[in-house]
Amino acid sequence: MESLTAGLWDRLTGTQPDPDLWVVLATAVAALAVVVPHALWRISRNAITIAHEGGHGLVALLTGRRLTGIRLHSDTSGLTVSRGKPHGLGMILTAAAGYTAPSLLGLGGAALLATGRITLLLWAATALLVVMLVMIRNAYGVLTVVLAGGAFLLVSWLAGPQVQAAFAYAVVWFLLLGGVRPPFELQAKRMRGGAGDSDADQLSRLTHVPAGLWLFLFHAVSLCSLIGGGRWLLEG
Repeated sequence: MESLTAGLWDRLTGTQPDPDLWVVLATAVAALAVVVPHALWRISRNAITIAHEGGHGLVALLTGRRLTGIRLHSDTSGLTVSRGKPHGLGMILTAAAGYTAPSLLGLGGAALLATGRITLLLWAATALLVVMLVMIRNAYGVLTVVLAGGAFLLVSWLAGPQVQAAFAYAVVWFLLLGGVRPPFELQAKRMRGGAGDSDADQLSRLTHVPAGLWLFLFHAVSLCSLIGGGRWLLEG
């Protein structure tokens, strides 16, 4: 048992060789291909919603709020419910975490890949999805999280090093690129007079800072994460 534990630990913390540059570029193109076309984005956006709502949930727990449930819907919307003070720093950070989570997760993933820790990335993502699954409160949400977690589990246990690397790079590129689009979608909705109860508007009510400035923050985080994370991936 001790040798098995040591072997798993070595596998988790060890480094793997970087893929060829053409793999990094090909996975970037593949990620872009499922983010830009509207028809494919309607499907792939479900993964961004998982990260968005997971961000709300994780920060709620880290700030001492009580997380009561997460719902993911087939229209790619979601809802995270937590209990605690309806104001204050914890509530502000929780509300701000949604639109920033996909990009920040992508940035963190890029940092891991830049140091060759592909296995650690895959296992960490699987663990986060398992934890999130416990808090899902609707059937569609369970289905999407199980499918996502299953994909990570299969790749991390059954695939060879090259496939694992390509999968990991594709996921991180997708988070970095896919994290840019939702703030623009929110901006377009607000310009049409919609999304009156969006995260930006909730933050505005909590902080008395204009919703437009919070939207600017979402843009800044997503674009800076894409630039920084993309540089790490290409230089790794």
